Amino acid sequence: MRRSASRKTGQPNSTSSVNSSPADFFRSASSKATSKELERVDNLFYSYANGSSGMIDPEGIETLCLDMEVDHTDVRILMLAWRMKSEKQGYFSLEEWRRGLKALRADTVHKIKKALPELEKEVRRPSTFVEFSSYAFQYCLTEEKQKSIDIESICELLDLVSGTQFRAQVDLFVEYLKAQNDYKVINMDQWMGFYRFCNEGPSDYTSQMPQDFFLLLSLHFLLDMKFVPKVHTSRSYLFVLGMMLKKVYCSLFMRFHHFFSMHRYHQSSCCKLLIF
Repeated sequence: MRRSASRKTGQPNSTSSVNSSPADFFRSASSKATSKELERVDNLFYSYANGSSGMIDPEGIETLCLDMEVDHTDVRILMLAWRMKSEKQGYFSLEEWRRGLKALRADTVHKIKKALPELEKEVRRPSTFVEFSSYAFQYCLTEEKQKSIDIESICELLDLVSGTQFRAQVDLFVEYLKAQNDYKVINMDQWMGFYRFCNEGPSDYTSQMPQDFFLLLSLHFLLDMKFVPKVHTSRSYLFVLGMMLKKVYCSLFMRFHHFFSMHRYHQSSCCKLLIF
């Protein structure tokens, strides 16, 4: 009697077994590293965040500055807010924090501080500085539907944002703004127009034109920003300068006209003096 052949079942199929490739191992390790880095970023955020609001508030930012040994009024803190794309002045959300630290490749206070010089170098590039300058103005619009900033605040912002690159122009312009009484606020067009004027004009105003002349130009520069073209060229600067000179002459003419109209009884004698 023949014994029926026994069939072995459940044997593993060598062809179906999947061996982990080096690429799979690398992806797995990279994913774990990213996850741990994100965890460190989040833990760092919560170490400064306000427990009730779930955001880093002004007090938390000041503590962060102390830990980095950087003054909270340092322009690099504003640059850090720009890198995070922070929407509310003095506050960082978790999403903004993650975005900023990812761009800086930092997950510790030491790494954030170490990244600040490179961040400043990036912001100072002309192509980036325009964006940063615009952001700085909008960052200071703290009220709903606010479109302008008071003179005192704008003077501080001018010094903070543009003082390093355009020291002579900023000093003269701030001096004028503090001395004049016609303007109480500055809007975005005027703010960005000042940057274009500085960027396209002479690099040293103190040596190339008298101080009073520049201050007078600044007044009329602010009066009508529609004359400021958007194109960044030397011809653009000359156009702006020409239009401001025209306005200066018109203003002086109107002042003399007003003076003589207020003293009509002196006009005849004045005309005689001019003739003879």
